[in-house]
Amino acid sequence: MGGDSVVSHDQDSFLEEDFHLLSPHSPAFLSDNRVNVENGSDVGETGEVEDSTQGSSRFDFEVNERKRLNAYQEILQSYDQLKIDSQNLKDAKEKILSYKPGAWIENVGCLQPCHYDVPETTCLLLVGPRGSGKSSIINRISKVLEDDKFAPARAQVSYNSLTGDGTYFIQEYMIPRHSTSICLCDTRSLSVDSSENENNRMLKSLMTKGVRHGDLVLRKTDSQILKKSLKCKARKDGFISSKIRNVNFVIYVVNGLSVLKSMEDTAAQERQYIETIVQTFNSPLLSFKDDKPVLVFTHGDLLSLSDRARVRAYLGELLGIPPTKQIFDIPDCDDLATQTTIIEMLRYSLEHAERNFPRQSKVLGKVETKFLLCIVLSILLLAIAIAIAYDMLAKPSHVSKQQACPKKHHVRLPKLKVPEMEFKIDWYKIRHIW
Repeated sequence: MGGDSVVSHDQDSFLEEDFHLLSPHSPAFLSDNRVNVENGSDVGETGEVEDSTQGSSRFDFEVNERKRLNAYQEILQSYDQLKIDSQNLKDAKEKILSYKPGAWIENVGCLQPCHYDVPETTCLLLVGPRGSGKSSIINRISKVLEDDKFAPARAQVSYNSLTGDGTYFIQEYMIPRHSTSICLCDTRSLSVDSSENENNRMLKSLMTKGVRHGDLVLRKTDSQILKKSLKCKARKDGFISSKIRNVNFVIYVVNGLSVLKSMEDTAAQERQYIETIVQTFNSPLLSFKDDKPVLVFTHGDLLSLSDRARVRAYLGELLGIPPTKQIFDIPDCDDLATQTTIIEMLRYSLEHAERNFPRQSKVLGKVETKFLLCIVLSILLLAIAIAIAYDMLAKPSHVSKQQACPKKHHVRLPKLKVPEMEFKIDWYKIRHIW
């Protein structure tokens, strides 16, 4: 997908001429064998492969070759079809610009968008070997959506991948700028020279712990000089963003030139690039249930159209993904075809990200909800019944107490006047008492 090259590929001879390198017995797989597509036989020093194509084996071989040829032809046709679809580029771009997390969730399994833990921002993580062009892809996506060809590059790009520093610090890029809907996250490249465990350790940290803008990504195999240099570059000012984003989907980026070189050169050093792609791409850490990452290959502008089709067909068969639907060819071009490819890739990534948003921990089905409501109503009715019974039992005892101890009504009685008696004490006669 993408690019301006226009070729005629209606003739079968053109397909047969270029397709022989796609065979598993071609230099992409073996160094000393070549496949004759017409009769399915193998020409080599030994006759082992020729013997294996007898009977049913030969039939299966020819069927597989025909499938590869059909896939190759379909890929070539997709480039022409892409030019027709470019007329609807504006509408497709508006769909991406108006995107809000949770807006594309499908109502399946009796679940509604409210049943999902929808993030504020959909985070798409870019991974890939060094020199694959992750930062360049971010700049190209930003320019397409902002419709500003003269906007400065947002992501730092190494001019020479062999001597450049690359990306060591996690960088977040909101798409478009000042938006909170889509975040492209660029991080350190996968190592082709290090062991498989080093890449898995980094991917596990990113996919399970989340990503945070500005965090430094170090490997155990990094030299002390490099670690010291990177820590010096960090220039910590005491403020660390507390916003950690969970990755919602992965965009895997590879260099088309490096893939083609690995296909045609079976040397151990060249094959190591492909082996790293296979190991990391198929890692369960990067998959969301049955969804593998979307694959983007760059530098197609430096390849012929037939080579670009070969690379896509080869990667599709190698990784087990459809080359015309899950592999996107994004060259270093600004034409309408490349812009359409970028929009299609973003739409694919966002739709699959929403499909795998985590569900809320307390999501209940319709049956469970009704059952819970019945329990709550039963408890409420029981509580009301108990309250009424208690009130009825308490009322008679209160009346009997009043009857047993009636209130006394105080009646004011008239005061009786005691008649005054004339009585005088003769103190002289009783003086002897003192």
